Amino acid sequence: MIYAVIDTNVLVSAIKSHKLDSSSSIVVSLLAKDFIVPLLSSAILREYEDVLSFPVLNLDKAKVGAILNKIRTDGLYLAKTSGKDAFPDESDREFYEISQSFEGAYVITKNLKHFPSTSRVVSPSEMLRIIQEGIDF
Repeated sequence: MIYAVIDTNVLVSAIKSHKLDSSSSIVVSLLAKDFIVPLLSSAILREYEDVLSFPVLNLDKAKVGAILNKIRTDGLYLAKTSGKDAFPDESDREFYEISQSFEGAYVITKNLKHFPSTSRVVSPSEMLRIIQEGIDF
């Protein structure tokens, strides 16, 4: 199993995509199949709920509901580990700090520049490469 904080942009991308083989879609399908365990906090869940309900995104409500229910049910709620890293977007700090509170956890994001450069902050395609190569297994 992989433990990861999934950035909201990955969820939005997967829900909006019509390609089931896009890296974001595959990451979310691995979440649905219990291969990726989502790490979260109440603040992260609140961001998911808020962003995924933005009318301008026009997201499929059934897909949103299924993903949020899976995350609520199977997510591992953690207390964040405070750090001193600078963040270009302070709203991403919570995602990073939650990942730091669980040994070996990842942040999966499409905005790598918003996070400190570390091998544990990866794009969806990089996460799939890690899984495929069995790096953590």
